[in-house]
Amino acid sequence: MATVTRVDKRTYSAINPTSIFTSCSFHDSVVLVSYLVLLLSSSTITPSFGVSGVGEESGSYPKILRDEAVARLHQLGRVSDGDGYLERTFMSPAALRAGNLIREWMEDAGLRTWVDCLGNVHGRVEGRNASAEALLMGSHLDTVVDGGKFDGALGIISVLSALKVLKVNGKLGELSRPVEVIAFSDEEGVRYQSTFLGSAAVAGILPVSALKISDKSDVTIEDALKKNSIEITEEHLLQLKYDPKSVWGYVEIHIEQGPVLEWVGFPLAVVKGIAGQTRIKVTMRGSQGHAGTVPMSMRRDPMAAAAEAIYSLESLCKSPQDFLSFDGQCKSFSMESLSASLVCTVGEISTWPSASNVIPGQVTFTVDLRTIDDMGREAVVYEFSNQVYQICDRRSVSCTIDRKHDAGAAICDSELSSKLKSAAYIGLKRMTGAAIEDEIPVLMSGAGHDAMALSHLTKVGMLFVRCRGGVSHSPEEHVLDDDVWASGLAILAFIETQL
Repeated sequence: MATVTRVDKRTYSAINPTSIFTSCSFHDSVVLVSYLVLLLSSSTITPSFGVSGVGEESGSYPKILRDEAVARLHQLGRVSDGDGYLERTFMSPAALRAGNLIREWMEDAGLRTWVDCLGNVHGRVEGRNASAEALLMGSHLDTVVDGGKFDGALGIISVLSALKVLKVNGKLGELSRPVEVIAFSDEEGVRYQSTFLGSAAVAGILPVSALKISDKSDVTIEDALKKNSIEITEEHLLQLKYDPKSVWGYVEIHIEQGPVLEWVGFPLAVVKGIAGQTRIKVTMRGSQGHAGTVPMSMRRDPMAAAAEAIYSLESLCKSPQDFLSFDGQCKSFSMESLSASLVCTVGEISTWPSASNVIPGQVTFTVDLRTIDDMGREAVVYEFSNQVYQICDRRSVSCTIDRKHDAGAAICDSELSSKLKSAAYIGLKRMTGAAIEDEIPVLMSGAGHDAMALSHLTKVGMLFVRCRGGVSHSPEEHVLDDDVWASGLAILAFIETQL
């Protein structure tokens, strides 16, 4: 039997549902919020997915889609460069071993395999028409330091398990279009601080200059590839880009990395889109001085200025409607979309000289700002910048604002999302033996994914899988065995639409 998720209402009493759920219209948001209100009226979250007596005869294939898939997730989770923790970074020994293991599993599923010149591992089946537009699927094989075994890996293994079922059934060659699974070599950006190396190359948006980026040991991306007998040149990199006319779409399965699915007691969700992101570094400079001798009225303290700016950022991001106004050129739901998806984080603060008895001379902090509304994101950045300059002027400190990273939101294709929603219903029905009456949740992704890079190449769709406590990028990251099964069944049902 699948586990019934029980949630103490008090655990989530501080969560604003409108900041979590998004949909294609404000009306749908209201419906979802109403749904959440109903959920909070009970301490037991439904539905319960009972699966006793369900097996291969019903098309649910637990031995492949659950038991084998879970075993492979744990096996891959032991492939690590770290001693006692999980770490696989771009072109590391563990990443290469993981790639070889994934390649074996691709071949076990009946796929033709190869590794490209940026270390991405590919598996492909041509189906009945090798010249048709291909369906791309996959996720990343790299991890963060001390990461979890499901992030990225689940999206690779669930797809391979579904394709293996088709192979076992003798239907793999009946696909109407090629299906290609890609295990991307780098999504997390840990080693080179440049995310989406693998998928950006396939999408054709990775600049040639990226090959010269160095890690902390001054080893460039080009050097790391050559060390592992992979020759990479400008021409090779350009050849990695897929022709958009040869690709039908890209679909990615990924753990939610958030608490919503566990909260509502549902194993799967369709992703509406991936939030755009801006990263900023703010530097404030004042007058360094003795902590005991400079009167408060005479200080030019960048720490106090930074504290005020950070508090202002929090106020702005909690209630953007109190600070922003849109002109007539903007659609009326832009503010609703912004308010529902905006999140802002100050993750790093550094001071100089960083001594307890010294008024700092300089303070630097970072801002990570994300929302699915790109126009709203620009408006928030503009408003925050104005607030920072006003604070610095009032406190007589200087300030600079550097934009370090910008990525536009990736909106998932409505056709793919509809097909994934139908596939989720079919998969859960096979799993439970009964029709699913509850609506499949529709979520926004605040985290970046390879689908974000692939959206520059083709239409994209995503399916989220519930993870315990919403914990990710941690050894505590966990997905229920039955939820692994549910993801495999859903992706199997989706691939079957290509038969």
